Amino acid sequence: MKTLLLSALVLSLVLCSVSDAPAAEHPLVYAKDGSGVYGYKDTPKLPWCEYLVHDPDRPAPKRINPGPALPPAPVPADAIVLFDGKDVSQWRSNSWRVVDGCLEASGNVMPRTKEQFGSFQLHLEWMPPANFNGPWYDRGNNGVSLHGLYEIQIFDSWTEKWCPDGQCAAVYGQTPPLVNACRPPGEWQSYDIAFTAPVIEDGKVVRPARITMFHNGVLVHLNQETYGGTGHRGLPRPVKVSEGPIVLAGHGCAVRFRNIWVRKL
Repeated sequence: MKTLLLSALVLSLVLCSVSDAPAAEHPLVYAKDGSGVYGYKDTPKLPWCEYLVHDPDRPAPKRINPGPALPPAPVPADAIVLFDGKDVSQWRSNSWRVVDGCLEASGNVMPRTKEQFGSFQLHLEWMPPANFNGPWYDRGNNGVSLHGLYEIQIFDSWTEKWCPDGQCAAVYGQTPPLVNACRPPGEWQSYDIAFTAPVIEDGKVVRPARITMFHNGVLVHLNQETYGGTGHRGLPRPVKVSEGPIVLAGHGCAVRFRNIWVRKL
């Protein structure tokens, strides 16, 4: 039991480090092009490109209209239902609450699945609150962490011009989405993620994890390589596992979730 509790604590600390830190701790810098995008200029350079972590001068994805919000997507017959509007038995370490048939972010304990997954297809629907009263870095801020390592950012990028690698649908701190397909806060949105687990041999990654993803039905990542575990203001962390839980990473905003299911691949 002590080992399980320690593991849960370590995972929570890792995921908390992913959250956007208050502006008071680190100076925000605006993009040179006058676009109003903001980020940091005191972070490490990403080894695979010319930009810094959370660089406001990285090209911002074009905003597009993904169309109106749709009803909940049908669940495939072979899917594992992680949340159906009532049952939270698939999750552990969960301090969130069920409100109006939705799983709403609350408290400090992030829900993670009891089951471990390798490669999978994941569907989830989420909605940031329409009238959020709080600091910019909590506006719609949440995330879905694959294997508890690779966070796909959930954020109100309809409103906020946070840096490209930190905006909604980014592989956090690594890769911006191909386009900004956000809907306004208060409307339902969806992620459909095909995740290919890394191949580990002798403790080393011989084939990195890859992500293909649709945001509101629009392709935002195509076989995108991941460069390690995601984190805030830092370079990717080493990866040593080829399976892990699915984790919802709340950051102080009452984002709601519905219709979450996964298919093992």
